[in-house]
Amino acid sequence: MGTRSRIEWTEMTWNPVTGCDRVSPGCDHCYALTMARRLKSMGAPGYQNDGNPVTSGPGFQLTMHPKLLDQPTTWSGSRMVFVNSMSDLFHAHVTLDSIRDVFDVIRGTPQHTYQVLTKRSMRLRRLAEHLEWPDNLWIGVSVETMHYANRVDHLRDVPAAVRFLSCEPLLGPLDQLNLTAIDWVIAGGESGPSYRPVDVNWIRGLRDNCLQTGVPFFFKQWGGRSPKRQGRELDGRTWDEYPLARAI
Repeated sequence: MGTRSRIEWTEMTWNPVTGCDRVSPGCDHCYALTMARRLKSMGAPGYQNDGNPVTSGPGFQLTMHPKLLDQPTTWSGSRMVFVNSMSDLFHAHVTLDSIRDVFDVIRGTPQHTYQVLTKRSMRLRRLAEHLEWPDNLWIGVSVETMHYANRVDHLRDVPAAVRFLSCEPLLGPLDQLNLTAIDWVIAGGESGPSYRPVDVNWIRGLRDNCLQTGVPFFFKQWGGRSPKRQGRELDGRTWDEYPLARAI
């Protein structure tokens, strides 16, 4: 469950936890839920536990994989690692001790840079003081509309080396979002057969907000049924900016 990733802003995925539950509209067409259903039907290990049929579904009950904890120690070189692309480390069913175990591995492999993304920002803030924060750990929250701007407020209280936002799928304008103490913004449209189209002005507004506040901006995709076909250009160029902590 540690594999090369096709996600544009990372290099590897590491999934010591799999499974999740829907918590907001950004979860409605979750790629991980669809993938878990497929992996379960293929008999892949780790996806045999069915979750709540309303909030998760086939193969997507939250499941811990302690045997995978040491996986990053076997990787050579320096990697950018997305932690739990198939789950949420701050899900209520992930214990504090389990989160600490993940943090310990991150701290013990300083050659890698780790990205953790959550929609459970309130739990993130609540547990932050009980965790020892590695210097090579980036923490982000998902923000799909201004209705969830409070997640950014929670993130500001977390002592992470890099705080970032994933505004994907972007479902509304965020040009008024307060980016104080935020180090990086990723934006993108939704993909898949039931995708909700992104408005170009939503992307431009967020990009302009980043330009005005000096926050690096990464535009991942326009989305759609065939996201590769739609491309990644915005106003004649790609936007592949990263925080200074990760010079590309």
